[in-house]
Amino acid sequence: MEGFHHHHSSITSPFSYTFAITGTAATTSTFNTTPWMNSRIWSKLPQRLIDRILAFLPPPAFFRARSVCKRWYALLFSNSFLELYLQVSPRRHWFIFFNHKISKSYIYKNNNNGATGTASNHNNDGYLFDPYDMAWYRISFTLVPSGFSPASSSSGLLCWVSDEAGPKTILLCNPIIGSLTQLPPTPRPRLFPSIGLTVTPTCIDVTVAGDDMISPYAVKNLTSESFHIDGGGFYSIWGTTSSLPRLCSLESGRMVYAEGKFYCMNCSPFSVMAFDITSNAWFKIQAPMRRFLRSPSLLECKGKLLLIAAVEKSKLNVPKSLRVWTLQSCGTMWVESERMPQQLYVQFAELEGGNGFECVGHGEFIVIIIRGTDKALLFDISRKRWQWIPPCPYRRHHHHGFVDELHGFAYEPRLATPVTGLLDHLTLPFQNFNA
Repeated sequence: MEGFHHHHSSITSPFSYTFAITGTAATTSTFNTTPWMNSRIWSKLPQRLIDRILAFLPPPAFFRARSVCKRWYALLFSNSFLELYLQVSPRRHWFIFFNHKISKSYIYKNNNNGATGTASNHNNDGYLFDPYDMAWYRISFTLVPSGFSPASSSSGLLCWVSDEAGPKTILLCNPIIGSLTQLPPTPRPRLFPSIGLTVTPTCIDVTVAGDDMISPYAVKNLTSESFHIDGGGFYSIWGTTSSLPRLCSLESGRMVYAEGKFYCMNCSPFSVMAFDITSNAWFKIQAPMRRFLRSPSLLECKGKLLLIAAVEKSKLNVPKSLRVWTLQSCGTMWVESERMPQQLYVQFAELEGGNGFECVGHGEFIVIIIRGTDKALLFDISRKRWQWIPPCPYRRHHHHGFVDELHGFAYEPRLATPVTGLLDHLTLPFQNFNA
């Protein structure tokens, strides 16, 4: 088996995407000092053992291995291998980022007239970040039609939602294998709602909340509607609706799932909105130090809900800082669990310059991206270690040092997501979204 090179190489596959590998991952001398296993030993290993070894490979290495022989190439289509992969493959707490669409203008489409509108240029590229090797990879989403934006992620699936105002169409995509599955459109017309997605091996839950269109020119945060399907044969196609609390102001597009609930930030003043999937009810949770927070973000790490934000208490003798709180099991109380070292925060604040930052959590990792720059931090919760991330080499740099803003999601790369097979029973014809 060939070595895994990080310089100017790509991994081809039968699908319309590529992993472009950069030199951002750290290399060690073990590649030079550790001898390769004798090829005669490989030929004598039982095929089942070889399959088990391949199932442990991360996706870039797996796609390189597929070029070795016809049998390895066909493993992606082998049910027995994919079943083994789902059993033994380790979970990888990766991240995926996209260029943020900054200009959208759509005119509402109804049954009486056509739709017109303009949007930012469609960019089908995503940027995978591996926090274990500090490596970036580029992956293309050529199967996703124009007019859709990434909205959420869960268990190897990415959720894309239609940009156009009106009933929302949602696509579930596995970018590793190039699959694309469509959900039925939502009944209620919305503008830019918040989207929540959670996927388990046996069920799919999607919640769409806020930005209800009460006229072609006005929106209010009034309701949410939910989609559910499971392996037991039960499904609800947007048949479950719930009223949002009065005077809520959702942070559009961002929703996090933890311990049976969807969470999103509520603005002015800051609080946390929670939706209990089982009881189909919304409620508010007071945010810690809510009057002194800046750029707050909700994260899910190790099954717990975290809130991370800059704290600025200018009138009190308290140094500015970046803090992390964990929501306790009672569901209403926050406890500060982490704080950025003061010396690092001074450096961070100088680079950030008050422009804000975005945070994404996954497993034991938190990624903090400073807006308007190519700078980002990685915090390893288990090791209590902060470190700067190598810049993503695929981001476009503009004049005066400006770079495209990134927004991202927790992402777990998977070679198989069999739960999407439940949607085949809906017999929904796939629509053509191209204008």
